[in-house]
Amino acid sequence: MLRDRIKTETVTAMKAGDKPRTATLRLIAAKVKDRDIELRTKDVPEDDDAMVIDVLQKMAKQRRESITMYEDGGRTELAEQEKSELVVIEEFLPQQMGEAETKAAIEAIKAETGADGMKDMGRVMGELKKRHGTQLDMGRASGWVKESLS
Repeated sequence: MLRDRIKTETVTAMKAGDKPRTATLRLIAAKVKDRDIELRTKDVPEDDDAMVIDVLQKMAKQRRESITMYEDGGRTELAEQEKSELVVIEEFLPQQMGEAETKAAIEAIKAETGADGMKDMGRVMGELKKRHGTQLDMGRASGWVKESLS
């Protein structure tokens, strides 16, 4: 389970005295705990690894946006810190699908659902997220779906 792997890596980093890695791993654990608290009010239990991956994807997206902003603002030391956190976060994410694989999956879903225009974008995106949500950057995938449907 991904949650257990994060705990194990935290202990290993603490024993090794790797403070930046330990801090990032603790941050990940805190975000996962926050999501656990949010989900207490829901009736439907979510797949635990899928929930952890969702948290990690959001954290990675935030880091990428911050890196861009810091580099544009000339704050290289902060950008470097964000990059080091991003490396740790990405260790726990599943291998992301490449552009070619994603476009092939989009075409397969289009064929299965009979999607032929922009009115079907929601249906294609929903199915894409259901099948490959943990392996995709849905923002980029959205652009490819639009391109495919137009």
